[in-house]
Amino acid sequence: MKKGQTMEGIVTRVEFPNNGMVAVEGEDRCIVVKNAVPGQKVCVAVNKVRKGKAEGRILSITEPSPIEIPSPCPHFGECGGCTYQNLSYEQQLQIKTEQVKSLMDEAVNGSYIWEGIQPSPVRNAYRNKMEFSFGDEYKGGPIALGMHKRGSFHDIVSVPDCQIVDEDYRKILTCTLECAKESGLPYYHRMRHTGFFRHLLVRKAVKTGEILIDLITTTEYDNFNAAGWMEALLSLNLSGTIVGILRTKNDSVADVVKDEGTEIIYGQSYFYEELLGLKFKITPFSFFQTNSLGAEILYDKAREYIGDTKDKVIFDLYSGTGTIAQILAPVAKKVTGVEIVEEAVEAAKENAALNGLDNCTFWAGDVLKVIDELGEVPDLIVLDPPRDGVHPKALEKITNFGVEKIVYIACKPTSLARDLGMLQGRGYRVERIGGIDLFPGTYHVETIVLIQKKTS
Repeated sequence: MKKGQTMEGIVTRVEFPNNGMVAVEGEDRCIVVKNAVPGQKVCVAVNKVRKGKAEGRILSITEPSPIEIPSPCPHFGECGGCTYQNLSYEQQLQIKTEQVKSLMDEAVNGSYIWEGIQPSPVRNAYRNKMEFSFGDEYKGGPIALGMHKRGSFHDIVSVPDCQIVDEDYRKILTCTLECAKESGLPYYHRMRHTGFFRHLLVRKAVKTGEILIDLITTTEYDNFNAAGWMEALLSLNLSGTIVGILRTKNDSVADVVKDEGTEIIYGQSYFYEELLGLKFKITPFSFFQTNSLGAEILYDKAREYIGDTKDKVIFDLYSGTGTIAQILAPVAKKVTGVEIVEEAVEAAKENAALNGLDNCTFWAGDVLKVIDELGEVPDLIVLDPPRDGVHPKALEKITNFGVEKIVYIACKPTSLARDLGMLQGRGYRVERIGGIDLFPGTYHVETIVLIQKKTS
């Protein structure tokens, strides 16, 4: 096997995250590819060959897998947003279950209770947040607004029929794209670092139906007709209610949604969502689980794992808008949340007041730095870190508290597996692991773990 070769083989399995293993007859190693389904016969171009490992990209699918079905989304395959929409939901869950269980079996020392992966309450139109990008569908083409093309950093696929959001998102996207075209202003070019339109952020609450819309642009032009865009949006026939239309300025060269100043064009800069009987104020860039109905299942499971909280002090680290903290607070002595996004911390404080909870405090800052300043020792700790997991030094400080119980919620099981190694090395054992599928149609999955202090 050599770099540059074209080879044909069968996808024998898919490992997290999105790594298909292609077995080629007569070869002693698999070729790792993206966006594959077990059972497909594929033609692959070999990109890299290393000791015991090869990487490639799929040139064509010569025979579909027996488990494949027609995708409900017309953009599937071209759009890079989803990977499993060509599988039945039962097959999606089976693949995710095999992937997570395999990772956890390897990471955990000894036996543990595996609870499987619970399905999402909704399979389509489940997202309460979408970030769309401006660009062109091909070099020199007209302005587009949608998702990155599969396998491309530059090209954008317009997605007016996206299936993981509801019709309101699709109408808002189409309306905004038309206004952008009419303006004559260019999209932001990621290589030249020039242009105006960058991203469109749309958030919609499932329970309240409130919608927040944020257009992210540079400051290179000052002649955008924001009033005309607002009027076009407000004239749409939507099932939800627009409560805020914003414009956020971002001149950073990085291709991320970054807030360098936000103006309110209409209404307010937040919306409300409800979970498990509590109300939450959510701002444009604060973390909140993107599947509201699935989040209720996740947080119910967190309460089950945590167990009795009466007269207990709880640390909710990486607390976002304080969702978990407030779900635990009614029967706890005190809950302290730590979150690095300042606007999320302010929203968490307002949420606690809104829900009549006076035993919640929230700190703004990096967990690694702030944890030394909290001035108390918790009885229980909840971890819900970003995708990269917990910084090793922060994890060391967390284990130094010696709490009896830690509940770890992870959106990336490979990061969780790494952190479990350190937790077990510092005197903890894994008791129970379960998953909740918050992301149907994709390879992502949420994992929750109950970790207990070893007894002598």
